[in-house]
Amino acid sequence: MTAATAPVTAPRSWRVPSAAGPARLLRVELRRSPMLWLLPLLAAAFYVSTYRPAMDNPPFWNIRSGMVQSHTMLVFAPLLAGAGAWVGSRDGRRGLVDLVGVTAVPRWAGQLATWAAATIWAEALYLAGVGVLYGVTADQGAWGGPLWWPVAVGVGCVAASCAVGFAAGERLPGRFTAGLAALVVFLALAGGAFAIQDQVTYAQIWPLNVQGPWPADSYGIFYPYLPDLAIAQVMFLAGLGAAALGALGWPAGAGSRWLRGAAAAVTVAGLAAAGTGTALAGTARVEANGMVIPALHDAASDRPTPYTPVCAQGAVPVCLQPAYRADLADVTTALGPLLSQLAGLPGAPVRVTQVAVTTVQSEIENGIGFGGPAISGHPPVLYLPLSGMTLPGEGNTPATSFISSLRQQYGPQIVNELVGLPGGTATVGVNPGVGPDRAAQFAVAQALEQVLNLNGPSLIRSVPPGARGNGPASGGDTNGVSPSSAQLQSAIQRFAALPAGTRHAWLATHLAALRAGRVTLSEIP
Repeated sequence: MTAATAPVTAPRSWRVPSAAGPARLLRVELRRSPMLWLLPLLAAAFYVSTYRPAMDNPPFWNIRSGMVQSHTMLVFAPLLAGAGAWVGSRDGRRGLVDLVGVTAVPRWAGQLATWAAATIWAEALYLAGVGVLYGVTADQGAWGGPLWWPVAVGVGCVAASCAVGFAAGERLPGRFTAGLAALVVFLALAGGAFAIQDQVTYAQIWPLNVQGPWPADSYGIFYPYLPDLAIAQVMFLAGLGAAALGALGWPAGAGSRWLRGAAAAVTVAGLAAAGTGTALAGTARVEANGMVIPALHDAASDRPTPYTPVCAQGAVPVCLQPAYRADLADVTTALGPLLSQLAGLPGAPVRVTQVAVTTVQSEIENGIGFGGPAISGHPPVLYLPLSGMTLPGEGNTPATSFISSLRQQYGPQIVNELVGLPGGTATVGVNPGVGPDRAAQFAVAQALEQVLNLNGPSLIRSVPPGARGNGPASGGDTNGVSPSSAQLQSAIQRFAALPAGTRHAWLATHLAALRAGRVTLSEIP
């Protein structure tokens, strides 16, 4: 057959087999990704930022799961953004953009394969660290089960950090891009964390935030963990990462017109998801069991988690949630002497039952305050929240420190609750709270704190003799004027000097009137 008679064959249009080219490229990138060199550093960062602090805390799933989200991401996100930027700027730094632009695989598909390889290694290291931490926690007998939504937020944050950094490196290749990307992400996370402390509404979306202002040992114990905020965070992070990667497919050299259209659709979908997550976070509100987003909330999560309490018998039994079983002996040691001396008094608790923290309020001293113990019911029960306190084993805290802290923090509040002081907390100094209608209650409470060695804050500060407070006039033995420091101090010393039996008998007779504000300073023996 001659050339003149040979049949003319139409040239075949080249077509990449379905997923074969990108899959092969992904395998190559997995072997040569610079992220491999960063894995030892990420492992060390996980150990220092998350594993070691977690082991310094009691084996509570909520505490350690929260660290997996907050502690890890504060370190991982900047490192991964910087590493992603270094990977993304590789071709630009080496002058290979034109060369890789003529490969068989479309440019955008090649970029996605490079990003995916780096992200897979980072996710593998992160999930391996979480697996070790959760395995050790389960082996230590933590009550309940692991929380997976914080892990999901971490997975989303790892992917989004790599995507944002990679996109920055592709668009702005240079030797300083990686460092700048890491710095920007760190400042964004740190700024969001400070904003969260100030309760800025939209800052709730930042992945360091687990459950708003609630302490880490308060959620997921008495009630199920509320995933509302985590769902919004995952939507935001997934959308942010998709938008960053989709924007890489817009240029003409990224691929065919169809591929560029798909990239634009991915970008729009990512922005919509990120905006939706942010808008949902803007509707979040603090409720008794965590952060609630109405559009995402499941009412079944409001039902208490059933459990059988663990109790220690005594003059007044103390019962705790099973997650706090290891703390039962210390709580009994801290409060037992106080409860036994108050036992039998009218209105004194016949049982102590641990409850969840259900109130949060702003305070000048430390930013956030939590609800304290309360006595209520018939017969009266002392409802005791322990969440938010330093627990035994937390930060290597010795048991003696926990016992002392519990006596000093909750002892005066229990006494104040018993005598009927407003709010159940002590007030320092001669002030409007020490009016004639409350003077006897303050004096009795302070005397009891002294004789019971509770070391609570003093109600009286040193003032010149005869100085007066400016409290409301509502009757009493001071002619409608708040009692002076000397009058209060005299009543405190008289009552504290009584024999224990005499003091207990007087309280048994007059406690109801004292709580009602019908006892004056002169009537205190």
